Formats: sequence, C-alpha cells, structure tokens
Amino acid sequence: MAQADTVPEGAFIDLAEGRIHAVVRGSGPDLVMIHGANGNARDFSFDLMDRMSAEFRVIALDRPGFGFSDDFGGPESPIVQADILRQAASALGAETPIVVGHSYGGAVALAWALRAPQDVAGLTLLAPVTHPWDESLGLWYQISASWLGQYLVLPLVAALAPRSSVENTLAGVFAPDAVPEGYLDHLGVSLTMRHAQLALNARQVNSLNGYVEAMAPGYPALTMPIEVLHGTEDETVLLDIHSAKLAAQVESASLTVMEGTGHMPHHAQPETVVDAIRRTAQRAGILQ
Repeated sequence: MAQADTVPEGAFIDLAEGRIHAVVRGSGPDLVMIHGANGNARDFSFDLMDRMSAEFRVIALDRPGFGFSDDFGGPESPIVQADILRQAASALGAETPIVVGHSYGGAVALAWALRAPQDVAGLTLLAPVTHPWDESLGLWYQISASWLGQYLVLPLVAALAPRSSVENTLAGVFAPDAVPEGYLDHLGVSLTMRHAQLALNARQVNSLNGYVEAMAPGYPALTMPIEVLHGTEDETVLLDIHSAKLAAQVESASLTVMEGTGHMPHHAQPETVVDAIRRTAQRAGILQ
C-alpha cells in the first residue's frame, strides 16, 4: 500500500540480487546522491537535484531496502550497501562520480571511497556519520532493534502512528531549521512508515557504530577531494565527534562549519551545499 501511495520517480536497475531504484536528472559529469537513515531519494529530488541538474547528471539512489529499492537481504553494513550502489551507478555508466552522502549516507559514501577509491572523483559529505561515539542511541533504538521491537513494536508503529507523530519526529531532525512546506508529502509518509523499512533502519542505525569504528583507521589513505559540511546546531550527528575528526584526519578533507544550522544542511542552506559540490568537482578537475 505504501508503494501504491507514492509512485517511483525514476527507473529500476536490475542487479544479480535485486533492483535498485534511481532517480536521474540533468546531463554532464556524474553526481551520485545517497540519502540518510529512514529516507529515500526523494529527500534529494525535493530540491537539491534540480539545483545541480544544469551542470551534472544527478543520480539519486534509494539504498537497499529503502524507498523503492529491493532489500537485498537487508544489509546492515554500509560497506555492503556501498558495493551494491556502486554496481547500480556503474550500470548507469557512472564510473567515477562525485558522491554526495547525507548523515548515514555519508558513512556509505565513505565506505564506497574506501572500497574503490579509483571509482570516486570526490566526496561531498553533509552532516555525515564518520566515527564511533560513546553516547547511547537511547531507549527507542535499543527497543526497536530488539526482537520485541522488530516483531511487535514496529509493526504497531507502522500501522497506528498518526501523521502528527511523524511531523514531530521530522521537526526534531530539522531543528532548529524549519521543515520546508510540502517536504513530508514529497518524501512519502506511508513509504517511510513501512514496517520493513522501519525495522531495517533500526538494525542499521543500531549497528553503525561498530562499522564506522572499523572504517575510521582507513580514512587517512583517502586522497580524493572531500568537502564536508556540518551544522553547529546538529543534535542528531554531532559535529565534534564526526566531521571535525574526519577533517583533522584526512589531508584532502575541507570542513565548512555552518553556524546555526541543524541536521539537514541541503534544505536549510542549499546554496552553500551547491557551492560545496561545485568545489568538489573543481578540485577533481571535472568543472572549471
């Protein structure tokens, strides 16, 4: 029913283990976009894709198990997800794209660069998860990733949660910035509230700390241009724990600190993000 309520904007790429949904706009050098936790490619098609499509062929991908992509067995590892998305991009002829990753998608973008640095022209990372953290994710993720949460709590949430609850959660993610008018309907309420997607998201977020802990020692070897943007008011992914550490660790990484901005910089300050993507392409020798 969720997929009937919100129709695919793009096309499907057939891979050996399933299909990846890709929204493609514009022409020019390839620019791949990877969304964050419990999102889909519509997060980018709402605004950012159109801003970039005059200069790039923009490819926004639904991660496995999210949006309209098949679940590919529900991979928890950002490395496995990166391999799948790299195959999908390659099937579209994107061999060495600029890769944009937001939040959880930042970890996937970094995994792509670690696994196949020759296949990435550069990275633009938006409030990315990059390093392990000490703080607990909180009771919600502990419950939702448990057997009880996966098979009892999340099915009830998917079936019964009112729209107001979804709006409140989204407002917290955007805070202190406002949620753009029409964003939730564009993203797809029922699409993001499917039980299968909620369950996979809970497992992925709950296991991410261990994966980035294993990935982080490899970051200094990255030499492609990396532009990182992070808001000072981001309470979802903390600047000091993630982006600041990445910038200190990787010589090719340049950090833009966005004063007063929360977790969604591509919506709060889209032109700043556009400029950063262009800088990445310029540093990679793709744009003048």
